[in-house]
Amino acid sequence: MYSLEELYNKALELKNKGMSDKEISTELHLSVNTVTWLLAKDFSKQKPVNDVRIGWRSVGVYGNRIAYLSQIMIDIIEEQSAISGQEVDAILGITVNGIPYATMASYFMDKELIIYKPHPSRKDGYFSSNFASVKGKRVVVVDDICSTGETLKRTIKDIIDEGGEVVMAMVIASKLNTDEIDGVTVRSLFRASLIGKE
Repeated sequence: MYSLEELYNKALELKNKGMSDKEISTELHLSVNTVTWLLAKDFSKQKPVNDVRIGWRSVGVYGNRIAYLSQIMIDIIEEQSAISGQEVDAILGITVNGIPYATMASYFMDKELIIYKPHPSRKDGYFSSNFASVKGKRVVVVDDICSTGETLKRTIKDIIDEGGEVVMAMVIASKLNTDEIDGVTVRSLFRASLIGKE
């Protein structure tokens, strides 16, 4: 468990290494608004609303644990595919934290692997040419945490713009109060929500 001071120090350390607020938010599993608030270090001001820090380091340090969570993700992907009637051609991992889960899922499901890197400041990202192409593929997007949904929105848009079809998005934990982004079903292993909030 991090105190505000510890979160501030970690955010500042990452900022001093040249990371953007968006990149820091991904690393710390916080919203960009929370990171900006932390870096201002005026904790007397109103705190960001509806943010919960989610850490999964105890899973991420061992490949077998990532494989176990990936198996659960695969079960949910197959369940959703049966519900929607949509076949899956490829698994897309969003850098950096979605890649290990997408890699395991593509391996166990015998599907192509696509790697996507959102740009920290622009609205578009890019697909790595070292992996499968998205064009003409029915894709499942895999990431670790969905906070505001902005990364998933950008990813979905870029997949469609490149000629792919998004079947669903699969994340470890979702902070969203919805199961859909831009018409795409979002499934998660866990949902984090504040009590008393919709």
